[in-house]
Amino acid sequence: MRDVNAPRLRRVAVFCGSSPGRDGAYRAAAEALGKTLAERRLGLVYGGGDVGLMGILADAVMAAGGEVIGVIPQALKARELAHLGLTRLEVVDSMHSRKERMYQLADALIALPGGIGTFEELLESLTWIQLGLHAKPCGVLNVGGYYDPLLAQLERAVAHGFLRPEHRGLLIAERDPVVLLERFADYRPPQIRKWIDEGET
Repeated sequence: MRDVNAPRLRRVAVFCGSSPGRDGAYRAAAEALGKTLAERRLGLVYGGGDVGLMGILADAVMAAGGEVIGVIPQALKARELAHLGLTRLEVVDSMHSRKERMYQLADALIALPGGIGTFEELLESLTWIQLGLHAKPCGVLNVGGYYDPLLAQLERAVAHGFLRPEHRGLLIAERDPVVLLERFADYRPPQIRKWIDEGET
């Protein structure tokens, strides 16, 4: 049963690759997520590009009649990487401003497969939850086990005393976008301080 006190989702920020990847499953997953967001009347907030999984995702949402807000730094827009067919495109002055604006606009965060930029955005989001800077659900669409090594590393961090089990639970991983969004709907952040005290490990 859904927790009636859980925050209502209106828009979801998605971090993903500016490349489509080598496996067609990544494209299919981006299209499925985009369609699912539109069907659930959830707006998409993303990096504003028209290349790779970014463009595929945005096109899928738009094709299904959904809302898409892109946030792109001026430097990337100037290189003609911006998607010009969105509901709204916001141009900001830096990569840091882009992330901040995406966090402001979205009620939840998802990472599709991607590279260093996607990893950085995902891990910063988790850090901000851990520090209490926001309490938005954060997950990965674990297409073909793409994020299995990251999930294993988080378990290793717990085993070695660098991460609390409660904070490991901040990252929700699912292979089906419908299941991932259902888990977001009932998400409640853990009420526990970040710091691991000496002697508690």
